[in-house]
Amino acid sequence: MRERLPNFVYIGPSKAGSTWLHEVLIRHPQVCMTEAKDLYFFDRYFDRGRDWYADCFRHAGPDHKIVGEVCQEYLSCAEAPGRMRQLLPPDVKVMVTLRDPVDRAYSGYLYMRKHGVFDGTFREALETRPGMLDHARYATLLSRYLEHFNRSDIHCAVFDDLVEDPRAFIDVVIDWLGLEPMELDESLLAARLPASEARSVPVARMVKQGANWARRHNATTLIGHVKRSSLVQKSLYKTLEDRPPLRDEDVEFVRVRMRDEIARVEEMFDLELRRRWGWAG
Repeated sequence: MRERLPNFVYIGPSKAGSTWLHEVLIRHPQVCMTEAKDLYFFDRYFDRGRDWYADCFRHAGPDHKIVGEVCQEYLSCAEAPGRMRQLLPPDVKVMVTLRDPVDRAYSGYLYMRKHGVFDGTFREALETRPGMLDHARYATLLSRYLEHFNRSDIHCAVFDDLVEDPRAFIDVVIDWLGLEPMELDESLLAARLPASEARSVPVARMVKQGANWARRHNATTLIGHVKRSSLVQKSLYKTLEDRPPLRDEDVEFVRVRMRDEIARVEEMFDLELRRRWGWAG
């Protein structure tokens, strides 16, 4: 069988709908995806080589117009754009989804609390974990991709569109990929993995560590089955009822540090993000 490498890669960032996008695209008959998202090949595991990566898509067939990968960390990896350009087909398409840095960082904070890896305040997380903001330096991160890819080959989506109208959001993506339209059932229209908290923090931490072990030992298919199981998710987590407050001073803390980045990415991709997100100036 002819080797197939991805001609579509979702590069991130985290907390911007990557799980939902993967769950939709994996159901499209013209798309071949891995069972679990986040292979981390172009950042963590590039030394595994081309053959290992190609083997992840060995199930791609002639009816699959798109062979794709969803990995939320590629946007923040400086080496990923060049590696992708070197290895992937010339016509590869890249997608990113931009989310308000305030909301994205706060969602990341809730995720850390969910897994018991941080128990301080949101401000403490912002001040001690620079990655919470660095992953939303969209202009800086995307400029690396523009050094290797044409602007027309990068689809810059906005997370708000996914929240407001999932059908319209995915219709745009599918049309951009040149695929036949697809219907979304009601389960896919609902939010995937909403904000939650662990029923047992030690157990949730153990599961997270187990997933990391599985990735290191080439068992990502197992991860996909576990994450897709509603029974497992309900057993481990419950809906977060009492969220820590998002204070106005913390919102401004993020906006002051990210305003120039957002202004630049607006110019790069002809978007109006600050107005849409309610940022002043």
